[in-house]
Amino acid sequence: MPDSMVAPLSGIRVIEICNVAAGPFCGMLLADMGADVIKIEHPEGGDTLRSWPPISQGYSENFASLNRNKRSVTLNLKDAGDIELARAMIADADVLLENNRPGVMDRLGLGYQALRERNPRLLYCSISAYGQSGPRAQEGGFDLTIQAMSGIMSVTGEQGGAPVKCGVPVADFSAGLYAAFSIASALRQVQATGQGAHVDVSMLGATLGIAALQTSEFFGSGRDPVKLGSAHPRNAPYQAFRCRDGYFGMAAGNNALWKNVCAVVGREALYADPRFADTSLRARNQDSLRDMLEEIFLREDAEYWLARFRQAGVPCAPINSYSQVLEDPQVAHMGWVQPVELPNGVRTRTFGMPVRFDGRASPIRQRPPALGEHNDEILAPLRAAATETAK
Repeated sequence: MPDSMVAPLSGIRVIEICNVAAGPFCGMLLADMGADVIKIEHPEGGDTLRSWPPISQGYSENFASLNRNKRSVTLNLKDAGDIELARAMIADADVLLENNRPGVMDRLGLGYQALRERNPRLLYCSISAYGQSGPRAQEGGFDLTIQAMSGIMSVTGEQGGAPVKCGVPVADFSAGLYAAFSIASALRQVQATGQGAHVDVSMLGATLGIAALQTSEFFGSGRDPVKLGSAHPRNAPYQAFRCRDGYFGMAAGNNALWKNVCAVVGREALYADPRFADTSLRARNQDSLRDMLEEIFLREDAEYWLARFRQAGVPCAPINSYSQVLEDPQVAHMGWVQPVELPNGVRTRTFGMPVRFDGRASPIRQRPPALGEHNDEILAPLRAAATETAK
C-alpha cells in the first residue's frame, strides 16, 4: 500500500492450517492486504508445496509464490501438547483458515464448534472440494477432478477433441478468491456484532460461480454449452486466428468494431453481408467467417495484423508465453513483478499483488518463511504461559 495508507486488514490475525494452493492463496491475499497470517505446518516437511519444483538451493519457488507476507510455525497436530498450543494461538486470532477434508479438524479437536466456545468472535473458514455437508462432502478433490466435475472440461478445448483442463488451476484459485472475499466481508459483520461464523467455501461451488455465462446458457436454452476452442458462443469474430507466422487473438465484440475489422482487412462489403449483420448472426456463422478472415490473415505475420488492429481500435493481442507477458512493458509499468529473497538468501522474482492503491503497487512486506522460522517468536511465549498456568 502507499506509505500514507494503512493496510486494510492491518491488525487482523489469521491462523492458516492449509496445504498446496486454494487455502495458501487465500491466506496470501489476506496477508497482502495487511493481515498477520501465521501458517501452522507439520514439523516434517511442512506444506506439501515446499517440495514442488522449481527448487532454488533447497527452497521451492512454487511455495514462495503463495506464501509471502506470512510467518511459519511447526506443530504436530496429532500431539496433545501441540494441539493445546494451536488452540491458544486460535484463541487470540480473528480468522482460522483451513482446507482439510471435512471432519478432520473436528477429529483433531480444532473444529468450529469447539473453538468458538473459547473465541466467539472467531471467523472460521473451511475450503474443501465439495463443501462441509452433502452427499459428496467426504470425497476428496484436486483441481483436475473439480474441473472435470464442474463442467469446465466439457467446454475447454477444440470440438471433437479429448477433455482438456484449463492450464491455470482455476478451481483452486477461484476457491481461494471466494474465501478471501468472504472473510474480508464477514469481518465487518464480526466487528458489528461480536459474533463469528463458519464460512463454507467449496471448490465445486467456486468454479460453478465463475461459470455464470455457461450455467445461464443452459438455464435459458436447455442446451449444454459446447467446446469452441478459443471462439465464443455468442460473439464473432472473437477468437485466436491463424496468420502467416502463427496465431494472434482478436475480439470485435460489437458492430462498430466489426466495421473496423472489415476496413482493416479491406473487405468493407462484409459489413453489409446479411450473414454477419449482428453479433448473434456472426456467432452463428463464425466458421465461415473465420475461414474468410484467415485466408486474408495468412498473407502477413501476427505483428502486422496486431499493429493494424490496434491502430483501428480493435482489441487484439499476441498469443504470449509467460516469459513474454512477464516482460511486457505494461506489466513493468504496473510494478507487478517484484524481487523477493528466499530464506536461503537466493534472490528471485515473483508476481506480486495485481491491485494498486492510489496508483502504486503494494510492496512485499515479508519474504516467504522457512519452515518453522517463527517458532521462537510465536510459540515460546505460549509455552511459557502454559507452564505458568500449570504451576
